[in-house]
Amino acid sequence: MSISQSATVSDEIRQAWHNASVRPLWENPLAHKARTGGPPAHLWAWRELEPLVKAAMAMTSMAAIERRVLTLVDPAAADDAAGTTTNLTAALQILMPGESARPHRHSMNALRFVLDGAGAVTRVDGRDCPMARGDLVITPGWSWHEHAHHGSAPIVWLDALDAPLHRYLGTDAFEPGPAHDVPSHADEAAFAMPSIVPELAEPPPAHSPVFRYPWGEAARAVAAAPRWKDGARRVRYVNPLSGGAVMTLLDCYLTQIDPGAETIPFRTTGNAVAAVVEGHGASRIGETTLRWGPKDVFSMPHGNWISHQADGGPARLFVVSDRDVLRRLDLLKEEFGNAPRA
Repeated sequence: MSISQSATVSDEIRQAWHNASVRPLWENPLAHKARTGGPPAHLWAWRELEPLVKAAMAMTSMAAIERRVLTLVDPAAADDAAGTTTNLTAALQILMPGESARPHRHSMNALRFVLDGAGAVTRVDGRDCPMARGDLVITPGWSWHEHAHHGSAPIVWLDALDAPLHRYLGTDAFEPGPAHDVPSHADEAAFAMPSIVPELAEPPPAHSPVFRYPWGEAARAVAAAPRWKDGARRVRYVNPLSGGAVMTLLDCYLTQIDPGAETIPFRTTGNAVAAVVEGHGASRIGETTLRWGPKDVFSMPHGNWISHQADGGPARLFVVSDRDVLRRLDLLKEEFGNAPRA
């Protein structure tokens, strides 16, 4: 049957297609069509999230729910299992003083970036990682992790995981505690000297041997960084043994936008989620302009031209990306220049 005849396909043929589990390509509206942009970006404003965070504190018990988590869901996604943007899921996790979250592990890589509060600890493969505002703690795939809060006020952090990618590939797996067969790791002090790393007796893991990246060190580094290709100052959280991403499927950056500066438009095949650490500003992502402030979270989906502007003083964004996944698959494309305007 020719394409020109497809409009008159009989019900009998359509039922035969269904019974045989086949679908005609010529009826797929996405087939042989060039994409002109990326999925829409979205902003989760703290002024809207904060009341929901407080409500979650009041209405849920850790004894009943394992983790007190509010997942940030892409409103444009039709799939109920969709993440925050392509390949990435982000969420807010809340822990109250005196609470703890039981240990578990999973194939997905995850990270914790503290938005508000202090006094909690994430234990990663038996190593305690203190948590305070601006700290990054990583929990690589299949590492045992649990949380405990010894402070005096609630703590809220951004969770980010590569869960959508694992679900798509069919590699998502989970194991509850108690922890067992916990691997040993070199002391993090061995990696604390700039440009010097230890010679390890065993082959190192694919992820960073450093599980905690303190805010003070990251803030000093980005303030001293030269301007990147788009005009912002940018530093990468790295695996000190390889100079690469902290985890194999999650890549993390801290970006500083200087006062009054507007970055050069940038487009990539990668996807990212940003959390505003300090400052106020706006981001143009495709046809969408998002105005943001501290503790806001927003998505930067692939294929969109992106530019940022700071209002008043400098602004700092923590960014988690799937960029290194695309690079290793030879699918990463990055462009800098003038975004087309309608």
